[in-house]
Amino acid sequence: MRGHAGRGFTLLEALAGLAIGLIVVTAATAFALGHLRDDQAAWARSRLLRELRMASDVVAHDLRRAGHWAGAAPAAWRPAASGAPPANPYAALAPDAAASDAVQFSYASSAVPRPVADDERLGFRLRGGVVEMMLGAGRWQALTDAGSVVVTEFTITPTVERIPLRSLCPTACPASAPECGPVQSVRSVAIVLGGRSVAHPPVERLLRSVVRLRNDVVAGACPQAS
Repeated sequence: MRGHAGRGFTLLEALAGLAIGLIVVTAATAFALGHLRDDQAAWARSRLLRELRMASDVVAHDLRRAGHWAGAAPAAWRPAASGAPPANPYAALAPDAAASDAVQFSYASSAVPRPVADDERLGFRLRGGVVEMMLGAGRWQALTDAGSVVVTEFTITPTVERIPLRSLCPTACPASAPECGPVQSVRSVAIVLGGRSVAHPPVERLLRSVVRLRNDVVAGACPQAS
């Protein structure tokens, strides 16, 4: 009598084993693909955040210097001075109140007081999903990499806190003139920068920051003693 030890698999057993193997391979493949997608998403998040943070830091760094000029020290306001201090030719900030996707400003690159030169006119703007930087009047170059990030939001919102300085004047302002005396304008800018990854579009990030412009503006003068 022939024993059962040498009997092979039946067709049903072979098909069952093949099905189990396919299930294991499919599960392993799905796990590997899921892990790969997670790695790609993590890489995309890291690169997107790095690109946005780099751009935000450049914008903030330049805006802090807005209004710097070589004549700031001699023109500093003093309570006993007669008349208003000389106007800062670099003080303009556009926009100065409303939110915008572009900003323009200037600061001095020379140690000698002079009118604003074309190469001292700077700015940032959102154009076609890219934040661009102005290096001198009319010359723009990309600040963000269009190959890795699409900038979906770039908003600049300036705010101004006006501080009356009339209480420091040697001669008191008349009560009938509430606008009398110098006023110090302390300026800040809120920056919102958002984007999505080109390589992994579901990945999006939004950065917010507030920058105080270091160069305040003082306008007006103390009343003169009669």
